Amino acid sequence: MNKAPAPLLSITRRLRSTPFSRKVAEAGIQAYTVYNRMLLPTVLKDVVSDCQHLKKNVQLWDVSCERQIAIEGKEAATLVQKITPRNLSNQRTDRCMYIPIVDDTGGMLNDPVCIKFSDTHYWISIADSDLLFWIKGIAVALKLDVKVYEPPIYPLAVQGPKSFAVMENIFGSEINKMPFFSAKFFKFKNESFLISRSGYSKQGGFEIYVQSDKKEGNIGEQLWDALMEAGKKFDIRAGGPNYIERVESGLLSYGNDMTSDNTPDECGLQHFCDETIFAECIGGTALKKRREDKFQQQIKSLSIDGGAVPACRDPWVITKEDKVVGQVSSAIWSPDFNTNVALAMIHQPYWQAGTTLTVHCPDGERQSTVCEKSFN
Repeated sequence: MNKAPAPLLSITRRLRSTPFSRKVAEAGIQAYTVYNRMLLPTVLKDVVSDCQHLKKNVQLWDVSCERQIAIEGKEAATLVQKITPRNLSNQRTDRCMYIPIVDDTGGMLNDPVCIKFSDTHYWISIADSDLLFWIKGIAVALKLDVKVYEPPIYPLAVQGPKSFAVMENIFGSEINKMPFFSAKFFKFKNESFLISRSGYSKQGGFEIYVQSDKKEGNIGEQLWDALMEAGKKFDIRAGGPNYIERVESGLLSYGNDMTSDNTPDECGLQHFCDETIFAECIGGTALKKRREDKFQQQIKSLSIDGGAVPACRDPWVITKEDKVVGQVSSAIWSPDFNTNVALAMIHQPYWQAGTTLTVHCPDGERQSTVCEKSFN
């Protein structure tokens, strides 16, 4: 039987472009996904070789889809604390903080990074969702003295073990003294860029927050070219978040591995939730009650037996002796670990490391084993 050709994605104005879109296309990107109504590059050559290259070298990722929600005004700090059960009272202006954001039921709405410039100015760097409307709604409902908007900021990630040498070439040796999840301004062509020591991989790297420049001589393209030139001797190439590396590393994807049906506890994020400030957080009371009722499932890493699994387009049921005990949300073959790696929401008491379970894949039943931790 002839296999039907893969459908094409129609790119229209509704899928917003970025300062790097032209450079990404010129690099020969093979695949994209849609994320926050933007194109996120995902494959340059193929998923396996892209993963191997990322682990050994350095890649440049257009992650402009990590949209920023700016919160400014006298009551900005109040609003930011209203949306998360993480205690932000001690957040410094040179540190990023990973913050679960919950709704009125205690369910996850997003898992962004919070960047603080001052008590009256924050950025929330979001995963794929319409979080802007939720935050605006809270600000209006509580009549807080704040402005909530999406600034024209487009993150550019430099990821991989050789990213440090490339970044030092452009921004100087001080950049490699930054601790993980810190943020600082650096100069490029007489313009200041906020740079964080972060990224959606476990291979090390940075994210550069580029402001859109409509003037002649796009600063984003100039920065892209400078990084590519500096990275030539380190085999730099364009890329994007890699599916294999993400699942190996246990990096969660909102909308894939967790939704608003799940609490931070179920997502393994309980250590980011402080009960002392639950009363200040919308959804904190509900989250506390759900915690007191004991959460009955949690995300775990799995190893799935057999050859390469098919694409995990929809969740796969997990059973133990014919009893449904969870579902797989992400899965892919890992050449480095010689197994299928997966992320799954598993019921208690079946989430203990070493527990063997049956995964019902599209191509049949597979045996699997719950892992103590992620692979990377």
